[in-house]
Amino acid sequence: MGWFMKAGPSAAADPRHCVVSVLEPVRSQSVGAGVLLTADHLLTCAHVVNDALGRRPFDPRHPGDDAVPVAVHGRARTSTIDARVTHWVPARRRDGAPGVPGAKDHEWLGDLAVLRLESGPRHQMPPPQWLPMAIGQSLRAWHSSGRSHTFADVRVKSCDEAVGYVDGDATGMAIGPSYSGCPLWSLADNAVVGIVAGHVMPPHDPVTGRPLPHSSQHVARRSWSIPWQRIEAELRTVGAGTLFETPEPDPDDPAYEMLEDLLDRYMPASGLRIEHARAVAEHCGYEVHDSLSAPTTEEFTALLLTEPRALAALTEVLHRREPSAVPPLLAAGRMSQVPRLLSPREHHKLTRHLDALPAPLRNRLPEVARAALPLAAALPTGEDVKRLLDHLECLTGDSRTDADGLRVPGLLRVVEYLAALVPSAQQASLRLWTMSVVDRLGIPHTSLLERRTDAEEWARAARGRTAATWVTARVERAGADRYRLRVWCDEGGGPRRTTTDTEATRSGAEVARELLGVLESLYRAAPDRDRPVLELLVGRDELNLAVDEWGMADPEGHQFGPDELPGVLGAEFPVVVTCPELLRRHERFHPDWRHRWRLLDSDALLTFDDPSQGRSEVYGALLAEKDAVRVAVDVPPRSRDEIVQTCLLMGVPVVMWDRERVDRSPALARLSPVPVRTLPEGTRAYRAMRLGSPHQYAGRPVLAWSDADRSLPRLQLAEPQENG
Repeated sequence: MGWFMKAGPSAAADPRHCVVSVLEPVRSQSVGAGVLLTADHLLTCAHVVNDALGRRPFDPRHPGDDAVPVAVHGRARTSTIDARVTHWVPARRRDGAPGVPGAKDHEWLGDLAVLRLESGPRHQMPPPQWLPMAIGQSLRAWHSSGRSHTFADVRVKSCDEAVGYVDGDATGMAIGPSYSGCPLWSLADNAVVGIVAGHVMPPHDPVTGRPLPHSSQHVARRSWSIPWQRIEAELRTVGAGTLFETPEPDPDDPAYEMLEDLLDRYMPASGLRIEHARAVAEHCGYEVHDSLSAPTTEEFTALLLTEPRALAALTEVLHRREPSAVPPLLAAGRMSQVPRLLSPREHHKLTRHLDALPAPLRNRLPEVARAALPLAAALPTGEDVKRLLDHLECLTGDSRTDADGLRVPGLLRVVEYLAALVPSAQQASLRLWTMSVVDRLGIPHTSLLERRTDAEEWARAARGRTAATWVTARVERAGADRYRLRVWCDEGGGPRRTTTDTEATRSGAEVARELLGVLESLYRAAPDRDRPVLELLVGRDELNLAVDEWGMADPEGHQFGPDELPGVLGAEFPVVVTCPELLRRHERFHPDWRHRWRLLDSDALLTFDDPSQGRSEVYGALLAEKDAVRVAVDVPPRSRDEIVQTCLLMGVPVVMWDRERVDRSPALARLSPVPVRTLPEGTRAYRAMRLGSPHQYAGRPVLAWSDADRSLPRLQLAEPQENG
């Protein structure tokens, strides 16, 4: 037994506390279960992750960087933490046919996901042991809620290398919905032998869908599972074998002898080696076999060349106690492929900072990395932030070298470029983080400040390139599906009139065709800028006019040909509404409007989701929350319009609601975390995704936007015959 011990599978693990609840993000209800695979990884079914993210059960796409909340049930309390998919094995048909399993498929392969716990209590529960499934085993499963009374006892009736069928007892709980992903615990072996994947349901009436009256000929309490032997094989094929194996140092690692010599030089006394080794073990999640005797230099070196963050953790400790030891240790570590740049503490802090960023900013990380490291090799593609961070940690420096040879690592340069884009409070946190890392690495502050200057110059140029053109349109109803249209364009110098025929009436499709023509010409003229924003000037009775849903129909009313595409305004371009009638009704609230607009980057959100609230309650809440810059109105239509109009009357610059007749809007739930500056584009993207997946992206979001720094066209309050 070595001096450093990693918490591994335990035969003493409490089976019920090995159940991890996979939660639906909005309502925090469990949709399935998982089981601890290591101290910070869990295993579940891929279809459980899809369910949690609101996707189709057998969606084969990797979830990318989407966070999946999970609940870990300890003996004393339950902790809810975010997890992200690290290994993905989508469901596939067992007969080898292409496509995902369908209604006629009673069994399937794959359907596995490994998720990494991003934070939270470590070593709260040891992971269980795993053993192969075999016929005749008596097993126990728990509902995804993890409650003690939900256990279901089953017995393995058949098992091959792919599927194990288990039958439940005639009494007690039966395996059913929300048991997917739950571990199947062998009572005799104190180990997990597989996870629940599906259930054989009783027959249903083909017309009504209701269960048929029970018959003794019906299958009862039969479920099927994924045996451990298939789980292990499937996970090894996607590179997850390291989760089951104990790494050994490479005896030919070029850093091995040098690190041994350095440990002997800087820690000659056993007491000093014990002190430093215990600190590194604590940082890296290890236990120590004997805290009274010192580890040998061979044991310590083995840890530094098998645990990727151990060397960074050691230099973090020595930076405060023996700073002269840090440079040679880091130089030796650069000779090996194992050590990572960041210590566990630094990595955890960076992950926490990135998680706190709004998704649109976090999703710009690949763009930021390309700008920060123009001479670097190809970066990983896709939306997996962890994969990109792992790659950036392996880059030894940026594209510039200082005279003393010390280079700012690529990851730190990328973080500085990202910091130049984010709001001031988060910017300070990221810059303090990079400063602390360069302090540990011994890199001069002047080198980092040069990269910071580069980042600020890039951010200024990026903001200048991406400032969107605004197109303002006044759409006035002139009969059944007939409208008058006036259009202005603002490319930075104020609104400029573009339409001439303001008295002609148009259908909704004709309005869409004309507006798309204006927007497309502007977008083609400046493809390096953001898509132009369409601002609709509407009256108080037209706030829910669905202009964003209007499409460009064929002029003769015919269907589009095979090579033609419909043009949906709100899917192709950001569409917001402005109601000057309400905005200018009460001038006493104009100072509040300008005050809120100046604070727009604070992103302060106020939500009204109580249907019993009326104008008086909203009035009081807005007077109390003078710094709220955006409001989400998530109530049924009978009270929604009154609340929306009250917010606009009182000068709230950004108001969101759903024109769909729903009590709780999934659209608002997805759009509320979006940063306020990117809400127009975020709403456009949501409308576009709704066209392809109406069940996953339900709702019809509306975004009211009142910019206190932009002037509205004079004509919108004048008589039609006046010139704009």
